[in-house]
Amino acid sequence: MILPLRQRAEVRNRWLKQRLEELLPKLMRREGFDMWIVIAREYNEDPVLLSLLPDTALSARRRTILLFYLPENGSLERLMVYSFGADEFYKRVWDPSKEGQYECLARLVKERNPRCIGINVSKTFAFGDGLTHSEYLQLRNAVGEEYMARTKSAERLAVGWLETRIQAEIEAYPSIVEIAHAIIREAFSTQVIHPGITTTDDVVWWMRQKVLDLGLQSWFHPTISIQAASLASTQMGSGAQPLRKVILPGDLLHCDFGLVYLGLCTDTQQNAYVLKLGESDAPEGLKEALAKANQLQDIHVGEFVAGRAGNQILAASLSKAKSEGIKPSIYTHPIGFHGHGAGPIIGLWDAQGGVPGRGDYELFDNTCHSIELHIRHEIPEWGGQEIRFALEQDIVFTGGKVYWLGGRQKELHLIG
Repeated sequence: MILPLRQRAEVRNRWLKQRLEELLPKLMRREGFDMWIVIAREYNEDPVLLSLLPDTALSARRRTILLFYLPENGSLERLMVYSFGADEFYKRVWDPSKEGQYECLARLVKERNPRCIGINVSKTFAFGDGLTHSEYLQLRNAVGEEYMARTKSAERLAVGWLETRIQAEIEAYPSIVEIAHAIIREAFSTQVIHPGITTTDDVVWWMRQKVLDLGLQSWFHPTISIQAASLASTQMGSGAQPLRKVILPGDLLHCDFGLVYLGLCTDTQQNAYVLKLGESDAPEGLKEALAKANQLQDIHVGEFVAGRAGNQILAASLSKAKSEGIKPSIYTHPIGFHGHGAGPIIGLWDAQGGVPGRGDYELFDNTCHSIELHIRHEIPEWGGQEIRFALEQDIVFTGGKVYWLGGRQKELHLIG
């Protein structure tokens, strides 16, 4: 059952309270901060901000300042230096009739005399680079050089906050992914596709409309692509143009689809075969391609070890896959509050040698990832034509183990 908006807000706010009370202090200690300052203006939000505010906060208000202070032997202090509500989660500390907003922030900082102040500036992670230049200058002017000397990039804290899932989120995630899988099953059926008439664009817009009708959101525009005998493989990249849009018997269809529910994103790629007259199953070569792609998935998640960098996981996975006769390409990414989420990048489709910076970030427990990859495989029934067979499935890495969220595709969808 998909909850109505009011109940969704109750769930998300319950999760937020638990995250602030239990998760954030652990992350601040892990990364060595006793203070974290998050500053954003309306419609120019820090990527972290909305994940720190209740469900009813759809944007920053004017200028929103959150201050977190964690004394060495005390509990986390959560302060809001702005005039609008979030009182259940933060203590309101600014009286605009008595002092300016930055004047108040400077006073709070000096009263607490922190050792290490996290601010969201980063060359590596967009998620840790939300403090705009003008706000940085005002912060520096307000607190002075002594306290600015105690600031450092909070990129790892911001990424850690966004990527880490609490137990309640982990328990809810499989059902969210199952909603996405159910939409794909319906899209890849004769309820939606009439071979010879339906186009790939028709299916794409049906998926978008279905998500909207369910009261959910898409975080990217879906894609449907075709491969077929004597039809060249679809190429990746924003400039790629489909060779044919009308869906015909004998086509291998591929979808890339993601939705958002309860603030958590899904990202799924699955495949379907359009049966020809007289056929009851897909060609063996296509089923073998799926089996090989499943094999690559198994190899890849087998290299997930806490503390390993994304680039290390990528190199080990590719090496083992090639030794087993697979032609692999891996471009796995974190998923959570954002579709292409915070955490270690494990390859990009155009960077199979590793990704400097983001790929050097290590894998942590209680994080979710989209296992995104493809293989190249020859199809005997298509005269040995090589196809690109892509899969993407969300997982959670918890307790040192990988679990598929909502299962994964092991059989082709059959249409007809």
